[in-house]
Amino acid sequence: AASTRYCSGARTWPPTFDQDHFKAVNDDFGHPAGDAVLAATAARLTSWAGPRAAAGRLGGDEFAVVLELPAARLEQRLAQLVRMLRTPVVIEDGRTVDVAASVGAATPTAVGSRDLTVLQRAADAALYDGKHSGRAAVASPAHTTVPSTNGRRAGRPGTAVWGRAA
Repeated sequence: AASTRYCSGARTWPPTFDQDHFKAVNDDFGHPAGDAVLAATAARLTSWAGPRAAAGRLGGDEFAVVLELPAARLEQRLAQLVRMLRTPVVIEDGRTVDVAASVGAATPTAVGSRDLTVLQRAADAALYDGKHSGRAAVASPAHTTVPSTNGRRAGRPGTAVWGRAA
């Protein structure tokens, strides 16, 4: 059984995100291009998060990160992440793939919990609230009561173990 993990401080944010229209990348450019987009996304997330963060792929086109940021920088850093994730990816044959991602984030202060499972679920619910908006959505306490989105969020593999790529 997975143990419950808690954030160490009030400045810990677990953003989650997934690629928008990722199926179209595979359909239009082929699976090697989709793999290149996923690799570019992982590299961008790692660069954005920095060496003290725990980042990983939850599966498919979904990623998550846990890091500490001052509250005053949250909006700026999330906007930076969205911009990075919208940068086109040049694939091996020289073609350019336009990409975008939807981002959701949760803070212990805003959500009222330091439990990573609760924070991740809230960030995921916020992500779907802001899907395709072109900007990050930050969770509120109401997002903690959403048991699942699209019938697959609650208890999905990868949500209990942070810091290890799925």
